[in-house]
Amino acid sequence: MARIFLFMKIRSDWTKEEIREIHDSPLLELIYRAATVSREYHTADRVQVCSLISIKTGGCPEDCKYCPQSARYRTNVEAAPLMSEEEIVDQAKAAIASGATRVCLGAAWRSVRDSSQFDLILRAVRKIADLGVEVCCTLGMVSESQALRLKEAGLTAYNHNLDTSPEFYPSIVTTRRYEDRLQTLDTVEKAGIGVCCGGIIGMGESLDDRISLLHQLATRNPHPGSVPINLLIPIQGTPLEMRKKVPIWEMVRMVATARITMPKAMVRLSAGRLGRSLEEQALYFLAGANSIHSGKKLLTRPNPDYSEDEEMFRLLGLRAL
Repeated sequence: MARIFLFMKIRSDWTKEEIREIHDSPLLELIYRAATVSREYHTADRVQVCSLISIKTGGCPEDCKYCPQSARYRTNVEAAPLMSEEEIVDQAKAAIASGATRVCLGAAWRSVRDSSQFDLILRAVRKIADLGVEVCCTLGMVSESQALRLKEAGLTAYNHNLDTSPEFYPSIVTTRRYEDRLQTLDTVEKAGIGVCCGGIIGMGESLDDRISLLHQLATRNPHPGSVPINLLIPIQGTPLEMRKKVPIWEMVRMVATARITMPKAMVRLSAGRLGRSLEEQALYFLAGANSIHSGKKLLTRPNPDYSEDEEMFRLLGLRAL
């Protein structure tokens, strides 16, 4: 254990056995190690505030079992067309005024198509980037030429989560291959766009699956610049609606292990913060999380509002990055 915990340099050659040993280490020792690594590579009290805006909602043809935006499931999400350019930019401005320094635009598409809609998004990305904040998109699969156009428009990062391990993935998604997701990451990276990639815990995966997901991320060279860790939000109408809430300690272990194996990454608390206590969220930050998605909605789900997070920051002595 000490051999791994004293190994400080950034690596992309982690083995699953090493990651498992870190993940399963005594909890307080694990948190201490993660906090130490976090302070070596980041400012301890600074947390980036991000806003995730659903610019085109619902009607997605894919069958991701966790997602209420799939057209295959009957949920309370109503499909909505792509927002106008003005509406996208106005929502971004409102998020920035509330403290967000990274604005993420999400469209429920399987893949990007060269069209007037894509042109609209490119214009919106350019206008938001001109406001002096980071801009991220999650639009599904992209081609090399589309990634280059996004880069030219000023896109900072592209989000495309792996969701889970390669082994468990076919149990969650059948309409897109795991290899397709990896190819999308390679495509945006080749275009010079930052990679934002993480996963979801609580979908029925095993501990081996969680280790395998972390292994996929931690062996990328370079590591993703942003690693969102999502807790499943069971949604009525989806195949995973009956999944039980994941204990806090399992989330803390994932956050801490991500921090130790990918020291420079922004480890982002994404879906699943609502309903977690202040004390629980404090443990996430102590374990190395240094970014949150804030705002009343996270795509289609309720989420802690900026004012709530502002109060949390005040109580914990954190500052927005």
